[in-house]
Parts: sequence; structure tokens; C-alpha cells
Amino acid sequence: MRLHSPSMSELHAFITAARLGSFTQAAQTLCVTQGAISRAIARLEAHFGQPLMHRNAHGLTLTEMGQRLYDGAQAPLQAIETLSTELRADDRRLRLTLSTVPTLASAWLVPHLPDFHRRHPDIQLSFAAYRRNEDFSGATPDASILSGTPEQWPGWDADYVIGREMVVICHPDRLALRQTQGLWSTPHGLLGEPLLYHTNGMGNWAQWFTAAGVPRDAVTLSNGFDQVSILIRAVMADMGIAVLQRCLVRDELQAGRVAAPFPDLPIRLSRGYHLCAPTQRRDHYALACFRQWLLQTASADPDVVAAGQAE
Repeated sequence: MRLHSPSMSELHAFITAARLGSFTQAAQTLCVTQGAISRAIARLEAHFGQPLMHRNAHGLTLTEMGQRLYDGAQAPLQAIETLSTELRADDRRLRLTLSTVPTLASAWLVPHLPDFHRRHPDIQLSFAAYRRNEDFSGATPDASILSGTPEQWPGWDADYVIGREMVVICHPDRLALRQTQGLWSTPHGLLGEPLLYHTNGMGNWAQWFTAAGVPRDAVTLSNGFDQVSILIRAVMADMGIAVLQRCLVRDELQAGRVAAPFPDLPIRLSRGYHLCAPTQRRDHYALACFRQWLLQTASADPDVVAAGQAE
């Protein structure tokens, strides 16, 4: 049977906004962003093929179809929410659904997870699909590890985890040749190389050169990649050099697949990986346990410790 009903999250956004007469208040009530409310209602209107509400200087007004939907869906939706709360109350305490940047998960987080499970064998951890612009508008995740700066997530709890510690990497043969030529005696010599970059961190090279004390007018970037794994592969293919988080390339450096021209140069940028969650979830037992373990584990990371000692 084909289903004609929309998603629960979209209905919640619509009913809450209609009841409160404000997208802003609806976002605060549902612990999401105002943009998430707006997008959810837009999807709902697209589902029904007509507008459900109008925004004006005095607030929100429902169309005839919007009023019919509000009158028919409000009570059943509240009944489902009440029942769901009752059914999940005990079980949810020991369950945590997390999303995270895939490269960080594979290169750093997952290798540490056995320690978390040893310390908290009663907590069931699962992973949801990662969304770069996570707004917590859906049923999952409970928390997400996102890349950026805390100012990007106003109203959320955002704890810095790791990822500000940066390192330049290149092909080992390129390093050996440049050292023989005497071209990389200082970081200034890197300006003449093809500077590969991640499309979500185009300013990393400029910040790195500034922190390294390299005078410059501008940084000319070469090829961009939207995945860290592909960017690392490009360095391994000797397409150029890249500046990346140390925690993401530790295995490649130790295995000799890439090399670091200035391995002892401690440079930290403003961006990093943060554990983000709506403030209203800070009392979630499983999330509190994971947060404590995650921050403790990250603080003991050798690159984090080394960068802290150098400051």
C-alpha cells in the first residue's frame, strides 16, 4: 500500500510552529535551528502541493489546507509522542546514536572505541548517517562530531575534541628531492609547491603560513578535494602537498606512505572537531558518559599533548 502521510519530523515542525505562531519559538521548543523548521515546512508544503501557512509582520497565518491539517493532526501527533516517550524512557538511557565526520571516525575514533566499550559495556552505541550541516531536526542522532568553530553552533553544547593540530604532508620522494636541493630549509619554501586543499577548509593554507611566520601577499591554491581520503591519496600520488589534521594522517606518516617536511612545527588552527548536541540533551546518561570519555581520550592524544606543551 502506498503511504500518503508525511514524515513525523515535518509534522512536528508544522504543528509546533502553527501552535506558537513563530518559527523561532518552534525551533527553540524542538531543539533545532530556525532553518530546520523552515525547511521541514517547505518539504511538507511540497508533499501536499500547496502552501500551508503564510508569514507576515504579525506572525503566522494558516491557509485553509493548513488549518485542516492542524486540526486533524495535532491530537494524534501528541498521542504518538506521549506513547513514544513512555516506551523509550527506560531503554533510551543506555542508548546513544552518534554521527561523525567519516574520516575522523575511521582514522581516530573507531580505533579508540574498544576502550569506551570496556568502560561502559552497558551502553549501546550506534552511528547515524553523517550530515555536514546537521541541525538535529530528525529523530537521530543524539549528538554529532562536526568540523568547524563553536560560533557555527549557537545554542548547542559544543566541546572541542581534536583536530586543530595541523601538519604538512608530501610524498617521501618529493621531500628527499627538496632537501637535496636545499629548498625546504624553512616553511617559506613551500610557497612554490602545488598546494592541495580540502574544499571545506580552503583557508587552512593561509592560516598555516601565517602561524608559521611566513610573509606572503597571497596563497595560490592548486587542486581541491571534497574528501580527506582522496586528498591524502593525491599526496601519495605526488600531485602536491597538503596541510591536514595530524590525527587523520598518523597512520600514513608512521607507515612512510607520506612524509612531513616540518614534523616538529606545532601549528594549531581555529577549526577543529567538536562534539555537538542540543543543550536540552546534556542530561542524557549515555551521552554524558560518552562525552566524558571522548574528551579524556582526546586530551591524552600525543599530538594534542605535544601541541599543548609547545604553547
